[in-house]
Amino acid sequence: MRPRVSVQDSALRNGIFSLRINPVRSEDAGLYEARVTYNMEVQSCQVELGVITVTVSPPSPVIENEPLLLSCNSSHRARLVETCWFHIGHLVPTPRTFCSLHGALSILQPAMSDAGFWRCQLRYSDDEIISATYDLQILGFDGPTNLMVYAAAGSAAD
Repeated sequence: MRPRVSVQDSALRNGIFSLRINPVRSEDAGLYEARVTYNMEVQSCQVELGVITVTVSPPSPVIENEPLLLSCNSSHRARLVETCWFHIGHLVPTPRTFCSLHGALSILQPAMSDAGFWRCQLRYSDDEIISATYDLQILGFDGPTNLMVYAAAGSAAD
């Protein structure tokens, strides 16, 4: 897993041992065990790492008015019961624009207003709730509605 993994050596003197994984990948999910030996005494602990991924198809940045699919998947083993999507902190309803499919969200005609942070929240049969955020980038025109621009002769125009 190198170079994505590091051990926080400075904290070991205080009895704190930790592992940092950056960036986390889907295949990193699983059981981790830490063992520390000090003065012939062995301390150990186990931690299970669950991973949740949010992906967009086609890959971001998405072009305005071209359909996109946001998908949310988790390594959690229980049965998925409910998927909720939030955009900029607000729960997204599922009218004709937004269609929820098995943890995925389809946006048929994305607009510039759909850009920004999307959060998926997964609820499982064991009442575990897991969520992740994705920053959606959309390429499009977000300028004035009047497309006529005047510039003085001899000056620059943008």
